[in-house]
This record gives sequence, C-alpha cells and structure tokens, in this order.
Amino acid sequence: MSKNAIESKSKMWNPWHGCHKLSAGCKHCYVYRGDSKRGINSSIVSKTQNFDLPVQKKRNGEYKIPPETLVYTCFTSDFFLEDADEWRAEAWDMIRTRDDLNFMIITKRIDRLQIFLPDGWGDGYDHVTICCTVENQDRADYRLPIYQAAPIKHKIIICEPILERIDLTPYNIDSWIEQVVAGGESGNEARPCDFDWIMELHDVCVEQNISFWFKQTGAKFIKNGKLYPINYRQQHSQARKAGINFDAE
Repeated sequence: MSKNAIESKSKMWNPWHGCHKLSAGCKHCYVYRGDSKRGINSSIVSKTQNFDLPVQKKRNGEYKIPPETLVYTCFTSDFFLEDADEWRAEAWDMIRTRDDLNFMIITKRIDRLQIFLPDGWGDGYDHVTICCTVENQDRADYRLPIYQAAPIKHKIIICEPILERIDLTPYNIDSWIEQVVAGGESGNEARPCDFDWIMELHDVCVEQNISFWFKQTGAKFIKNGKLYPINYRQQHSQARKAGINFDAE
C-alpha cells in the first residue's frame, strides 16, 4: 500500500481499547499518555461501543463506512493482544464481510498472527494489510523472520518509534515488503531520532525499489550531530520537508 493510499479517505475502527506494554517501543506509548490525562487505566482491555462499526448501517440500509475506505484497525490496542482472543473471531468475520474496504492493522505481536486465523484466510485477504513494528535491531531480528514467513498479502514494516540504527538488509525485503515507514517518538519523554538512521532505511528502500515514508521527526530530532526539539504540530510537516519519501515503481 503506497503512501498515497494511506492518505486517501480513511476511518478509525478500534474494536477494543487498552493494551500491555511489550517491548522498548512501548515505553512512552501514546495511548497510555492520552489515557492518563483522562484518568483511564490503559492496561484494562475492553470492547468498545464501536466494536461492530464496519457492519453498522444507516437508516437507508447503506453501510456507515462507505466502500473503498481505508480503515485503521485497532490503533488504541493491538489486534493480536491475548486479552482480545475471545473477540477476534467476530472481528475477523466483519473484516471478511466488508471486503469492499481496506483494513490496516499494525502489530508488535506478529508471533500471534496464526492464532485464530479466520476461515478462508489462505495466504491472506486481498483487502487486509498487516504491518509489523520493529523499533530496534533486537525486535527486527526477532519479528521479521516470523513476519516474512507469515501468510499475509500486503506487508509494511513500521520503524516507529525508531530507537536506534536498524539494518534491514539481511531480510531481502525487496521480495516481500511493499513499504517501509519510519519515524521518531513524540511526547515530553521522547527518545531521540537520528536522521542518519532514517536515511539509511531510505537508501535501502530506494536501492531495492521499495516505497519509503518518513512519517514524523519525533520530539527530539538529531541531524548532523545536533539535537533539535520539534513541536508536536510540526513533527509530520518537518518530516515531509525533508523530501525523502519514495514511491516504488
């Protein structure tokens, strides 16, 4: 899925809310930050009122989410979280029913993908993109071999928040990855993002003709050895100004 597709008409669907921190990238989780301001315990996982959003209909019988919409799925939790095992089959049923939508799922739990896969999954649904997050080399080395072998039609590697240099070259990503997304960490306690790490991923993608998207600088951005504090509202626009996004041919 290209950057242009990601920026097309979209809708957020959070069938459940809450999660458990799993790895280094979770340390300053944006969901935890937001929930703490509202006095919500993020570690309590529960179904949301919009659990059935993809199949909700208007009075005229049309679906509330129109066809060809990109649906960001489970962005306040993890779709493969253990706590949601009892609800996932029903969520998969809705995803299968709405094959006129494009669902995007981002997970740190790619090792749980094949637990309760839906009927007819085969090598994946055409309308589902499952993205794997790798925030450092340790998680890349653990998750990417599992991700590469997983039966998924559309795959995107998410290096966000990127916490160190990540070498993707051992994984021959040109043969199975559609895009790499990279970005820094937001929030007052953000860890630095070095532009050199971003450019190394960019160069690998250009060389191997894989789409690349520099999503955001993060709150603490290092360029040419100098640390720059970046206001939250400017983190995405400053990344765009770098002019390094790349759409594969």
